Amino acid sequence: MANKSDRHSATMLLMSALMSRFDLAQKFGLQYGGSRDVFTALGYPKALRFEDYAIRYRRQDIAAAIIDRPVESTWRDGFEVIESEEAEDTLFELQWAEMYNRFGLNSIFQRLDRLSCVGEFGILLLGIDDVKSNEDFSKPANIGRSKFNGSSNGSLLYLKPLSQGSVSIQSVDLNPNSQRFGYPELYSVMLDGSSSSLTSFAGSTSLLVHHSRVLHVVMGTVLESELFCAPILEKTFNRLIDLEKLVGGSAEMFWKGARPGYVGKVDPEFQLTEKVREELREQLDEFEHNLRRFLINEGIDIESLASQISDPSSHVDVQIQMISAATGIPKRILTGSERGELASTQDLTSWNSVIVSRRKLVEQRIIRPFVDRMIELSILPEPETGDYTISWPDLWAQSEEEQARVGQIRTQALAAYAAEPMASSIVPEEAFLEFFLGLSREEIDYILTLKEEEKKSSDVEDKLVEENPGGDVEEGGGNEKIQ
Repeated sequence: MANKSDRHSATMLLMSALMSRFDLAQKFGLQYGGSRDVFTALGYPKALRFEDYAIRYRRQDIAAAIIDRPVESTWRDGFEVIESEEAEDTLFELQWAEMYNRFGLNSIFQRLDRLSCVGEFGILLLGIDDVKSNEDFSKPANIGRSKFNGSSNGSLLYLKPLSQGSVSIQSVDLNPNSQRFGYPELYSVMLDGSSSSLTSFAGSTSLLVHHSRVLHVVMGTVLESELFCAPILEKTFNRLIDLEKLVGGSAEMFWKGARPGYVGKVDPEFQLTEKVREELREQLDEFEHNLRRFLINEGIDIESLASQISDPSSHVDVQIQMISAATGIPKRILTGSERGELASTQDLTSWNSVIVSRRKLVEQRIIRPFVDRMIELSILPEPETGDYTISWPDLWAQSEEEQARVGQIRTQALAAYAAEPMASSIVPEEAFLEFFLGLSREEIDYILTLKEEEKKSSDVEDKLVEENPGGDVEEGGGNEKIQ
């Protein structure tokens, strides 16, 4: 365990890194040698903290969509961990399936993914049964304390995904000969969520946790440090502020402009007494608060002011396009368009490619580190083959509606091909099936085999009829007869 000197050195390193970031942030938006500060003029913050991202995520719809859309699409249909393609499940696969179902790992990993995307990192706290008191959390997990005997996963009690707001790095391994050089030794974990805008637990517990009991996850772009990433919302933060101005400002504009203001012109010959003033003031007050829909006045001509309402949709669309470009999320998928502007095939193809890449990322940063840690702690057995694979559902699998639509189009094309006597002389049958109907080689071979078998059966029947003209002939020993 790190001593006080190591902890102090680690703290100084972290403080130095934070100060470097702060100094860099102060230069954001500076132009003309510092004479113009665009960020300040436009109201953009320069230094961002976890709380800034967390509040955006919780309170702004598009900010939440930027994180939720990829996360939900990645984990929507779950995944499998497979050791062997054989039909019979191995011990590793059986124990993994038990753990997967018992802890709801797909849901746990989805929460961990989402929390890690909000800030610079997230962690998964591993609740192992060798902890008897809170002080034991700071001790290394008793790796390999017992040989795996094929029993249930009793040594893993719980899993808690936590955001950066509930976690801080307490000390770092500074031994240059260590494989974990520069990586955390101890984490400080707050379990009541008091320092986080996202998590909330009953009670109030602050723990020092050893790194062997933690899965450290970064999901954003990793630059110099493997411990911290650029938060997902960072590169779109200014656009999110602009979008809030436009949407909120247009709502305020409509609120104030849809119900116009009024101006009253007093007739020069009219005597405006204090009593008349008071009565008029009461009427206007009631009118403003929707208690009165008409005004009774004398000697005062009241006119409505012209409404000034403009359509903000084109300005909002520009911001959405910029956010879409920065995140790689197609605009229609980002906004969830469902009526009149469904995501096009090109959008879905592009989006599926993004999700395939993202699935590889979560394999590297969440699933495999977790499985390997479980094997290391003897909570899962080692695969007999020495390795395992992660299988995901096919993103390009056609729905029933899509299959029916494709079938209808193919049927129409086939009917047109069969109706033209000269078609087969121009495009051979197999070429038509492959290039025009888009069938695979396996599907084409299957169709030709069925056609050949049908032809053979027909030839046999014709031959039997010729040999027994006018008689009853049994077909293949069955009950059907040819007259």
